[in-house]
Amino acid sequence: MERLEEAELCFPQLLNVSCKKHTRPQSESMLIYVLLSFVSLLTVFLNLLVIVSISHFRQLHTPTNLLLLSLAVSDFLVGLFVMPFHILLTEPCWLLGDLVCVLYYFLNFIIVYASVLNMVLISVDRYVAICDPLHYSTRITQKKVQIFVLLCWIYCVLYSFLFLYDNLKQPGRYNSCYGECVINIIGAVDIVMNFIFPISAIVLLYLRVFVVAVSQARAMRSHITAVKLQSSVTVTVKKSELKAARTLGVTVVVFLMCYCPPYCVYLSGYNVQIDSSNTFLMFLLLSNSCLNPVIYAFFYPWFRKSVKLIVTLEILQPNSCEASLL
Repeated sequence: MERLEEAELCFPQLLNVSCKKHTRPQSESMLIYVLLSFVSLLTVFLNLLVIVSISHFRQLHTPTNLLLLSLAVSDFLVGLFVMPFHILLTEPCWLLGDLVCVLYYFLNFIIVYASVLNMVLISVDRYVAICDPLHYSTRITQKKVQIFVLLCWIYCVLYSFLFLYDNLKQPGRYNSCYGECVINIIGAVDIVMNFIFPISAIVLLYLRVFVVAVSQARAMRSHITAVKLQSSVTVTVKKSELKAARTLGVTVVVFLMCYCPPYCVYLSGYNVQIDSSNTFLMFLLLSNSCLNPVIYAFFYPWFRKSVKLIVTLEILQPNSCEASLL
């Protein structure tokens, strides 16, 4: 009987302080590993395509694409580092120690926050481009974007350090037994700074962009009534309206679908403990990094052309960086 109890412990040599193992069927474990590993690899692959495309082809070196590059880097790091370690949280026991546990969450917060803030910066960029196109080239420059991207990453590092200071100061202080990976955060601050603020900014900016785009399209239709090819031009305008509505709608809806469930659960209390019991909700939030390159890049024709050059290895040819993609 004693041997059986020891076998159910994460650390059998620590009888009184070890966590208990909660085993599950092997088929279920295999399904979780295959599914989460696939999402992780897909996230790395898709975002790597975006990084290589924008970095290699000079024609794509624009302020907007620099924001897309920063977003792709953060999402690439989510797939490369955050997701694989998060898969380990699905295991009954955490065997990598308290320090690695806290450092994982520290890296997690930095990268995920950077991804969210990059999405806000992209929203601002598109807002200025559509709502104030005459001043876009002076307000949004390559230099300004580089500074804002750098400030974004610096802010994420400092904020994550302050946010997890107690956990970093004494790793494992919130674990109830050996074999856990638990941290304690102030849920109210996290919800306001990393959910309510970015959600509100993105939704409000995109709603404004959508309203302006629709009003411009209607103005164009009212000015072409005397044109003989009125019918064909009208169809083109309607298609552009639908494309804009679909792109903006998908962006907002997917972001909400990935971020709302975890934060709705966290709204149940101000002091939130994060552990493997809600690992699915956390992975749902992280999966937004897999969908970002689809939303922000696959809608662009230049990305499909660049992917073709990368896959066919034409990117290795001399002067391939000068290829015309636009």
